This record gives sequence, structure tokens and C-alpha cells, in this order.
Amino acid sequence: QVQLVESGGGLVQAGGSLRLSCATSGRTFSPYAMGWFRQAPGKEREFVAVIRLRDSITYYADSVKGRFTVSRDNAKNTVYLQMNSLKPEDTAVYYCAARTIGSPASFSANYYRVTFYDYWGQGTQVTVSS
Repeated sequence: QVQLVESGGGLVQAGGSLRLSCATSGRTFSPYAMGWFRQAPGKEREFVAVIRLRDSITYYADSVKGRFTVSRDNAKNTVYLQMNSLKPEDTAVYYCAARTIGSPASFSANYYRVTFYDYWGQGTQVTVSS
């Protein structure tokens, strides 16, 4: 059974940094891509960042570009989201998600869609105070 477990959330002041981790488990689980999404109270879940695992291609939402970095450690089956220069508007529950199979065309067209992903973690709260 595939499981995604996020960690690293917390309370930080504006301008600070946090690093989120997403550990994956499951026998022979080798996802095609891993994404990060977030959901603030009263808002829809939105795309933050994604990494395609075969070649580390990454994409970011415009709102986090230049501040957030997604990376992976294959040996640890873990994906990270380094968040710098945090702003109060970054406050949300952050989720990691996995897409099991894909192609370059489907990835390019759909990486930002919630429905593109097959598995989700339980989420970790990030709160940025002003």
C-alpha cells in the first residue's frame, strides 16, 4: 500500500524559512512525478511545485517562484519543499501528491491539476505570522 507522509510544517515569522518533507512508502513504489499543493481556509487546493523524478524537471506556481525549491532524495524515497522568504499569504495546509505513471505530453499539460495525482498525503500546516 502506498503512503505519503508530510512533515516539517510549523509556525514561522514572515521572511523565515521551512523545509517540508514527503516520505513515500510502498513496495516497489516508483512515482513518475511528485507534486506539492496547498490549501488555505475557504480556498481551493492550489498547485505549488512539482518534480518529475526521472530527470528532476521542476515547475513552480508564479506565487512561489524564486522562493521555493522542490528536490528529491531517491535513496530516502523523500521529496522536499524548501520554502524561503515566507509570507503570511503562504499560510495553508501543504500536501504532497504522487503521480504513478505519465508521459512528457500528459505531464506538461496536467502537472498543476489536482486530478493528475493518484496518491495524497495527509497534509502539514504551515503558518506564517506577520
